[in-house]
Amino acid sequence: METRRDVFQAIADPTRRAILLLLATQAMTPNALAEEFHTSRQAVSKHIQILTECELVKQEQRGREIYYHIHADQLKEIDKFMDQFRTIWEAQFNQLDKVISTLKKSSRH
Repeated sequence: METRRDVFQAIADPTRRAILLLLATQAMTPNALAEEFHTSRQAVSKHIQILTECELVKQEQRGREIYYHIHADQLKEIDKFMDQFRTIWEAQFNQLDKVISTLKKSSRH
């Protein structure tokens, strides 16, 4: 039975994040990915399996080759989570801008 992994579990690993970045530009075979990481195909296949289980990556059969490509819709879950922090950061930056503006005005006088 296939294990459904959490997308955050999948992107916790730097190699898997690097695989996602590569696949964001083009579909690639496991062999092509393995060459990028100077590692065995088995090691890359394990990472791809995890990315596939959480549906960040999809596979497509082309002739005898299997190509993997990014499934961008699943990245929305990550973006939605990160959006909460963007709101907080923007509010803090706006507050900082006000403080800096006040300090500049008071130093001119």
